[in-house]
Amino acid sequence: MSSHALIDRYPTRTAGPAPHLERIDPTVWGEIGTPALSNFESDGFAILDDLLEREEVADVAAELGRMTRDPELMLDERVVIEKGSNRVRSIFEVHKLSAVISNLVRESRIAGLARQVLGSEVYIHQSRINYMPGLRGAGFYWHSDFETWHAEDGMPAPRAVSLSIALTDNYPFNGSLMVMPGSHRTFVPCQGETPDANYRNSLREQEIGVPSEADITELANKHGIAQFTGRAGSALLFDSNIMHGSSNNITPFPRSNLFIVFNSVENTLTAPFAAPAPRPTHIGNRDFRPIA
Repeated sequence: MSSHALIDRYPTRTAGPAPHLERIDPTVWGEIGTPALSNFESDGFAILDDLLEREEVADVAAELGRMTRDPELMLDERVVIEKGSNRVRSIFEVHKLSAVISNLVRESRIAGLARQVLGSEVYIHQSRINYMPGLRGAGFYWHSDFETWHAEDGMPAPRAVSLSIALTDNYPFNGSLMVMPGSHRTFVPCQGETPDANYRNSLREQEIGVPSEADITELANKHGIAQFTGRAGSALLFDSNIMHGSSNNITPFPRSNLFIVFNSVENTLTAPFAAPAPRPTHIGNRDFRPIA
């Protein structure tokens, strides 16, 4: 475990089972002005229908196609390949790889959502495109993003939000994201010491930093499970600490999304709280300049 100058208010990666912690920090730090975000504080997420126009979805999807056809990029560490196949699972730092995406995420209708919730200027902590192919797309097990960002990136508090924009239609049956409404108010410590370079494996299949089955069962019984479905161009804005996951996609209908994490400039990264070293900057950005 790494030494740390700050008080760790959300200890995790413990040697044995640890009790759940009630969240200390607010969910909404600013002033909500968008009606679709009115229940964000209580639910920890909000669905925004038709955030992107059809033409914008096509432009971003074209960028995804361009990147996946780039043989040099396929050798880049920012590209994650599915475990057990040769298919692209994720491409990181897409706001730097694509001018189309860079311009889009800086717009007030996109970044402005994060500013409302976080009550400050924001920067991009992480960006990626997730691609879940049809028939063989692997899901993401239940987890809290903040647990990983706190332990392995050094994010002090859950003052960050994620925006997942659907680039394909999200059906209930093609691996769409599931969330537990209200679970963002509870921090679930995870067991097990973080090994060196854990990120290499966790990006394909997360094994460290996942809650126990008992944790998942308790939260699901308490909060229930909601699912993000909608047409391409719809989006899900969700709190960094909400428990979420997705199942495998065994349908022939692929699912892809643009995923942007906005962190408050008042919540910048320090040394990892429970890892030997920080993850690479394409996963946990350490350029904290606010986006224009």
